Amino acid sequence: MTQADLLILGGGLVGSALAVALDAHGISSIVIDPADPDAILAASHDGRASAIAAAPLRMLEAIGLADDLAGKGCPIESIRVSDGLKPGKLDFDPQEGEGALGTMFENRDLRRALMAAAERAPLADVRMKTRAVSVERDAHGVTATLDSGETVRAQLLIGAEGRASPTRDAALLRVARWTYDHAAIVTSLHHEHSHENTAFEIFYPQGPFAILPLRDDENGHRSAIVWSVKRSEEAGMMKLSERGFLAEASKKMGGFLGELGPLGPRFSYPLGFHHAAKITAERLALVGDAAHGIHPIAGQGVNVGFRDVAALVEVLVEGKRLGLDMGDPALLSRYERWRSLDTMMVSIATDALTHLFGLPGGAANAARRFGLSAVDKVPTLKNWFMAEARGESGKVPRLLHGEMA
Repeated sequence: MTQADLLILGGGLVGSALAVALDAHGISSIVIDPADPDAILAASHDGRASAIAAAPLRMLEAIGLADDLAGKGCPIESIRVSDGLKPGKLDFDPQEGEGALGTMFENRDLRRALMAAAERAPLADVRMKTRAVSVERDAHGVTATLDSGETVRAQLLIGAEGRASPTRDAALLRVARWTYDHAAIVTSLHHEHSHENTAFEIFYPQGPFAILPLRDDENGHRSAIVWSVKRSEEAGMMKLSERGFLAEASKKMGGFLGELGPLGPRFSYPLGFHHAAKITAERLALVGDAAHGIHPIAGQGVNVGFRDVAALVEVLVEGKRLGLDMGDPALLSRYERWRSLDTMMVSIATDALTHLFGLPGGAANAARRFGLSAVDKVPTLKNWFMAEARGESGKVPRLLHGEMA
């Protein structure tokens, strides 16, 4: 198609989920992304795995991905948070009948499922290995010229290209940003004992160390590791032999998963924070990392992006029922109000946790352990954190309940 309701620049996890969700509600889109599908689905492209919270997973299933994701994920049935390996921890366990807190998926499995769903969607025109060389927005609509020479038009432009979004920058939307003196080393490893579907977040002054449950494979029990290290230590950690890396990981883990190995490929990512002051402009809305990028300390990055998708779809569907243009300022204003507070609160919370758990010294350690134990004993606070982990805090869009908007 050369004309659609929305033009989505960026076909990653959030952009493709938006296209599939829009199709399920009778709204058309053209998705433009320069990536090669074969490259981004390869195991060597990205070793990351994502903890998809319960509410966003309900959305993915509601828009038709249940079969594509079946058997690919590992449920997170418990979360253990501790300050180092010392006593004083916070445990999150669902009540009887509540189901898992989330599900761990390898990113390439999520990509494959979303790409398959988008290919099936008659109202989603996904064009990979394609670039928009120019984009114009005005009162009448959005016009983009592609590198093929073709011109496409839409009522609304979506910036979904990630942290370095050129669409956001071209719209002159101001962004608060800073970098942390940390990098995340991401890998997977096998271990002797079962993780029992439990996620562990162990905080050290040098940075958090997360152990996230993956499905067992032919080599046995397996988990994903997200290890925050000082930038000055990043190169050395990446150069360690497998034996040396596993020995260091075993020290961080305290040996509770038994003997470690073999080790999967290692990847390293710089850590930073950014938050757009506004996520809309004339006929433009930002979603996912184009709007906000947070520390992986709470595992909420892609979940916040999926919450953007659910809210935006609900706003646009209700606008369509009223006969409004998809780029109507009233609709964009509603999306802005809905998402700005939620994303700001999550951003502030993750940044505060990053600094709090990075404080050195015995007094800071004792205060953190006391705080974790206190939250563990206060049901109201604990329930709030549980709701946040599930993606069910604040005003929840219908899709996050598993209902069509």
